[in-house]
Amino acid sequence: MDLNSLKNLVILYVEDDKDVMTQTKLILDDFVKEVYTAQNGEEGLKMALELSIDIIIADINMPKMNGIEMLKKLKEEYQKEIPCIITTAHTDTEYLLDAINLKVDGYIIKPINIKDLINTIYKVMLPIIQKQEIEGCAHVVKSLAALVGGKKIEILKYIIDNLDEDNVFHGSYQDIMEALDVSKPTVVNMFKQLISSGILEKIKNKMYRFKKTDLIS
Repeated sequence: MDLNSLKNLVILYVEDDKDVMTQTKLILDDFVKEVYTAQNGEEGLKMALELSIDIIIADINMPKMNGIEMLKKLKEEYQKEIPCIITTAHTDTEYLLDAINLKVDGYIIKPINIKDLINTIYKVMLPIIQKQEIEGCAHVVKSLAALVGGKKIEILKYIIDNLDEDNVFHGSYQDIMEALDVSKPTVVNMFKQLISSGILEKIKNKMYRFKKTDLIS
């Protein structure tokens, strides 16, 4: 599990217990870009409509407007689809059917286990992150295709197709030269361009990290 994939996420955390909110936010801050907090459903709804949020974590039982009511308004009244995770106490079982009908993306039983929460966020967001990365790669390949020659775009495709799960390319210039029948100067120049533009980062000899998140607008 690559938790680095969460580093650009913006979370809206809706929780009326200030101590729980403070402690949970403190830990989430280490994994994601931003954590906005709200203390009830009304406040959370307003923030979800005004801010750019990637995922909502909401308690069920809150004053003014509970978490289920907030998510229902967001989806049905405002037609805004944001992935959501519900935190629920064992005594909140009466609301679970409503949560299922709303197709919430995850459930966490209180008291919150931070490891379970992080894992749930990762599971919920991974398909979305992967889709964004694939679209980002396709966009870059298409853009570069208009700017560089056919052989260079083949090199870029070769790198993308041979990344490991940590977005690292393991290979030598010779590997690419043999696979694509290209000259060494062409390969060397292409790597220089990719590194200078921030698309590739050299880790060590024959190891390059492909910084896909930098390519997604």
